[in-house]
Amino acid sequence: MPSVTELATSIPAWLEHPEPVSFRPKRKVRTVWISDLHLGTRGCNAPMLLDFLSQIECETLYLVGDIVDGWRLSKGWYWPDAHNEVVRRVLKMAHRGTRVVLIAGNHDEMLRPYAGMSFGGVELALDTIHETADGRRLLVTHGDGFDGVVLYARWLAFLGDKAYEVLLRSNRWVNAVRRQFKLPYWSLSAYMKKRVKNAVQFVCDFEEAVAHAARDLGVDGVVCGHIHCAEIREIGGVTYYNDGDWVESCTALVEDFCGAMSIVDWAEETRKGHAARAAAAAPIRATEKEPA
Repeated sequence: MPSVTELATSIPAWLEHPEPVSFRPKRKVRTVWISDLHLGTRGCNAPMLLDFLSQIECETLYLVGDIVDGWRLSKGWYWPDAHNEVVRRVLKMAHRGTRVVLIAGNHDEMLRPYAGMSFGGVELALDTIHETADGRRLLVTHGDGFDGVVLYARWLAFLGDKAYEVLLRSNRWVNAVRRQFKLPYWSLSAYMKKRVKNAVQFVCDFEEAVAHAARDLGVDGVVCGHIHCAEIREIGGVTYYNDGDWVESCTALVEDFCGAMSIVDWAEETRKGHAARAAAAAPIRATEKEPA
């Protein structure tokens, strides 16, 4: 029987498994930020996230909060194999040299007491400072600390979370129908949010509060998540970055090796790839139907 020390230092066999063969070259970047995965919920778009992670190679990966949804898991257990595969993929990246930093959010606040520790090569933190390749200093934080609803009306936050769950359930039904017609993923919840005036005003207020706090800290910019709205914009001399989410929009923030930052819309890239494959297959099908 192995000793406790041997068990603690043993490496799971799956960490050493070779990468699956891919016909697409990996996208190499310096840094990747993703947040709001909400593992443990039916809304998590784990297959699309796995596709993204398998196609990306980076020096540092920031998981900017709400990675595991403790709020939902405390009400009932939901953890399919695809969510296990996301965890395994992240741990493989850490094992193979990527620095992985997890910033605890409000939905995974149970991790906050462990800030400063490392598990499986993943560093846990409340927030951190990232220095870009061109020397800029960016505050990396989940962002719930700037959300007045979460701070001052926790009961209202839980109520809103329940309403959001209903909207996401509708989102799954819509996309189940779209898949029957071989249509790509589309987010009903994101569409609705963009058209609700109060939601738009909340997003603007949130972005300005985060940017002003970053300016007071003397940093050049701030990277956050929390509101599920990917964005890059200048606010009062500070660059505000939001990496979006993997429930609605399926987006990430990336930094190249020169320090340039951009948003990767993986849902949109998937749609374009779907359209390109369909267009490429069309002439073949037309040829097959031509009489001999």
